[in-house]
Amino acid sequence: MRDVVRRLSEVPGREERLTHLEILPPRVSSSAEWPEWTHPVVRAALEARGIAGPWLHQAAAADAAHDGQHVVLATGTASGKSLAYQLPALSTLLDRRGARDERGATVLYLSPTKALAQDQLAGLLDLRTGARVTTHDGDSTREQREWARDHGEYILTNPDMLHRSLLPGHARWSRFFAKLEYVVVDECHRYRGVFGAHVSHVLRRLRRICAMYGASPTFVLLSATVAEPEVFASRLTGLEVLALTADHSPRGQVAVGLWEPPFISHAGENGAPVRRAASSETADLLADLVAEDIRTLAFVRSRRGAEQVALSAAELLADVDPSLPGKVAAYRGGYLPEERRAIEAALRRGDLTGLAATNALELGIDISGLDAVLLAGFPGTRAAMWQQIGRAGRGAQDALAIMVARDDPLDTYLVTHPEALFGAPVEASVFDPDNPYVLAPHLCAAAAEEPLTEVDLPLFGPKARETLDAVTEAGLLRKRHQGWYWTDRRRASDLTDIRSAGGSPVQLVERETGRVVGTVDAGSAHGTAHPGAVYVHRGETYVVEGLDLDEHVATIARAEPSYSTSAREVTEISIAGTREHRAWGECRLSLGDVDVTHQVVSFLKRRQPGGEVMGEELLDLPARTLRTTAVWWTVPDRALEDSGLATADLPGSAHAAEHCSIGLLPLFATCDRWDIGGVSTARHPDTGELTVFVHDGHPGGAGFAERGFHAASAWLRATREAIASCTCETGCPSCVQSPKCGNQNNPLDKPGAVALLDVLLTGAPQ
Repeated sequence: MRDVVRRLSEVPGREERLTHLEILPPRVSSSAEWPEWTHPVVRAALEARGIAGPWLHQAAAADAAHDGQHVVLATGTASGKSLAYQLPALSTLLDRRGARDERGATVLYLSPTKALAQDQLAGLLDLRTGARVTTHDGDSTREQREWARDHGEYILTNPDMLHRSLLPGHARWSRFFAKLEYVVVDECHRYRGVFGAHVSHVLRRLRRICAMYGASPTFVLLSATVAEPEVFASRLTGLEVLALTADHSPRGQVAVGLWEPPFISHAGENGAPVRRAASSETADLLADLVAEDIRTLAFVRSRRGAEQVALSAAELLADVDPSLPGKVAAYRGGYLPEERRAIEAALRRGDLTGLAATNALELGIDISGLDAVLLAGFPGTRAAMWQQIGRAGRGAQDALAIMVARDDPLDTYLVTHPEALFGAPVEASVFDPDNPYVLAPHLCAAAAEEPLTEVDLPLFGPKARETLDAVTEAGLLRKRHQGWYWTDRRRASDLTDIRSAGGSPVQLVERETGRVVGTVDAGSAHGTAHPGAVYVHRGETYVVEGLDLDEHVATIARAEPSYSTSAREVTEISIAGTREHRAWGECRLSLGDVDVTHQVVSFLKRRQPGGEVMGEELLDLPARTLRTTAVWWTVPDRALEDSGLATADLPGSAHAAEHCSIGLLPLFATCDRWDIGGVSTARHPDTGELTVFVHDGHPGGAGFAERGFHAASAWLRATREAIASCTCETGCPSCVQSPKCGNQNNPLDKPGAVALLDVLLTGAPQ
């Protein structure tokens, strides 16, 4: 595969694009014997599938779970994590089954997506163990749900259905919950931010309901490689969890290349240079690999982008050989199961050689035998990157992976600082279960399921009593002698959407048909559903025609614009309280609560796929105020005087440092730059000094700013290095420009930002 990378990078005009090539050595597998408790039917089914025995990490996790130990298995893609829980779960179901085939034990499997649950269902049914396995999700018919409730032994669902259906209806599910032996939480690293906080309380409500019926299930969590998996899993479940991280599965040699597209124009904002789009570069590489008959999967961030990469690659291949365009297809969410299976079968037969897929399909893809993976942009976390790379080279075959950088500070930093990817610890999955905006609706939901008592409160964390008193005072709960009762006529589980930050979601209604195409949460509606916004849903493109904030409805119409849109907003911030602070020499780093006032004022149109700015249109939307968590740093006047920075340069220096620090925080906290925001000022009224804030974009906070505070030295050093090492002269989207800046990326002072960060970091810990 090293030779393939050399051929790709030596094409005329591409000589400077490969910034690094890492060769990962092969790994030899280590096997174990089948555990003695394995049910003979389960063992025979697995051996019939060609599994001679478990690898060491599978056996260790299976033994721990069978012994009742809560466990998190955090190993790489294709390391066989499914076997680790299927072995004890299926064996227990068959061992406990009654003489008349009554269920003596049950298993609940939770996944973040319906697609992953469906793929797991297909694999379990294919084993033919006789276990009664079924899904329970939004696509299930009434008959399927009733059968699952009354007869199902192994139920595959998602946290949303657990929150809205199973737990509120626990009386109807009492026989299932009473027999619950295992709760499997698959792809648990996906539960981060506000979503992770919600899921942590859904799991606590599940534990409470199980205890009511006399059950105490064992939790088995599966994750891609994450930092401190035992801490993360414990925070998610509220239990002590054993972490297993050694991977004993086989792996071939993997060549991983980092690739940076060139600057192609000065069509960016304020005449800034713009790099060639990662999607365009990926389409070129996909075409080259398909032409060499190298089976390749290209991960692209959007459904529309996946379609465009496949189309562009096919057009390039048509110039080589008229028979080659049919070798490439798109593979994304929204396809029917039979369409996905047909594409997978075509790939296995060799009819297809190249696929362009959305990042969401890194979960649950049952595609083996790939030779190469292309990543059109860093997928957000190192864990997700390794998960995508792991799709190539299944088993012991060698593989190739290339990550193509987007025009973004984080991507640019990573392809020029490979040490941040190879050998570096993976990110911590960050969420805050004590966020009152998350905790409050779950306390209400728990009280609706069964009145809350003082004994229940420790289950929900140290802020439970304080939050419970607040919702009681607000009239949502009623305090009686026996405990707290839900007395509202509404369903308590409808108080919150666990995938949003709260507030009534905005429905996207198609003008021609009146059908609801989708929803966006209230907090992001101004930025994503404003008039003129381009909205993509299941591969179809719409333009928002109007937004009614009182009715929580946005009207949309089908369209095929040649551009994408990104909202611009202005922000003001005030400090409500400081939780922690640290002195960095004369400077100061703080963490606390802030009130952030946002107003979306305009949006940019960017040509697709190139990304050049076509124009800006003004908007008239009301301001919104958010109480959230922020990390901020201050630099006193005396330190600035010694730095040589002119007073006139301070606003642009702080502004540039703010932008780049927002772009780099996802390297240290599992967030997207759109999950966070920032404000910078040469003199903030609450501090009286130059101050730069980075805040969570969700009510009450999501844990990202807190993670930034605790990782501040490494985070801000990376920020400084990203700015200094960018090859542009005065600033560009790869370093200090932001696509959501409400000030038109003005003023920005790239050299001043480096000097300012040097002042700040002088007293920072190493």
